[in-house]
Amino acid sequence: MHRVVSTLNKPVLRFAPSPNGYLHLGHALSALICQEWAQALDGRFLLRIEDTDLSRSRPHYTEAIYDDLAWLGLSWEEPVRIQSEHLKDFETALTQLYADGLAYPAPASRKEIARAVEQLDGETIDWPRDPDGSPHYPFGDRDRRERLDVMPEDCPIRLDMHAALEKLAVMRLPEKRMTSLTSAPETTMTDPSVWGDVLLRGRDRPATYHLAVVVDDALQGITHVVRGLDLEQATSIHRLLQELLGLPAPIYHHHRLITGKDGRKLSKSEGAKSLRSLRRAGLSAEAVRARLLDTRQS
Repeated sequence: MHRVVSTLNKPVLRFAPSPNGYLHLGHALSALICQEWAQALDGRFLLRIEDTDLSRSRPHYTEAIYDDLAWLGLSWEEPVRIQSEHLKDFETALTQLYADGLAYPAPASRKEIARAVEQLDGETIDWPRDPDGSPHYPFGDRDRRERLDVMPEDCPIRLDMHAALEKLAVMRLPEKRMTSLTSAPETTMTDPSVWGDVLLRGRDRPATYHLAVVVDDALQGITHVVRGLDLEQATSIHRLLQELLGLPAPIYHHHRLITGKDGRKLSKSEGAKSLRSLRRAGLSAEAVRARLLDTRQS
């Protein structure tokens, strides 16, 4: 794949929210830490809108992201990359994986998968699940001897994990991770097989997060990825896809999460208070920044 490299020869970092709800304190922490790192590294700070989930993304959430980040005092380079405007880039990467025999059509619906897993759970001790809790794909589509030469357009596509690891001839991949702004990257070993045959394209998503994020990071020349600990285990899949697609690997840093009273991370789907609601309640941007950065353990 073609990669756009920064002509400024500086570190490049990005904050990449999804416009499927309003930003909350967890997003604010990630954005602030990311910009702080960019400044400390004398690097560039980009904003990317990850809206490949076409069924949930809304334009007014995108506008709210700009508004909330500006209120926090953040600034970013223009133009902002909007993923839904670059779907061809993801299709190109997916076509490459399919042509290399590393991806396959997986037509089963969510309901069909759930029913099959429920039955398998009754027959086995535990049907395997990925770190996010989703069950591994339970059907044998990847084992079909005959696959279509041309990738079907209207069908979910999954990574053939067995073929991917066989191609690399390794079960574990080196991961570059930085523990602090001044430390040298350290190499750890991660195992992508725990994710099973991850979904790369869904019925309602031209590209899932795992595929889109590695493609865009490469195209934008991202050198450092700063994000929450909830995405740390996903790094193994991202490193795997980078190797398969011949893409460079950024340095990764995963910071602590903001949690609610129940100890769980803040979530849009769980009704976490939005930055907009805190603003309406009279909380200032300075108070938010002080609350998040002065007490953080990143």
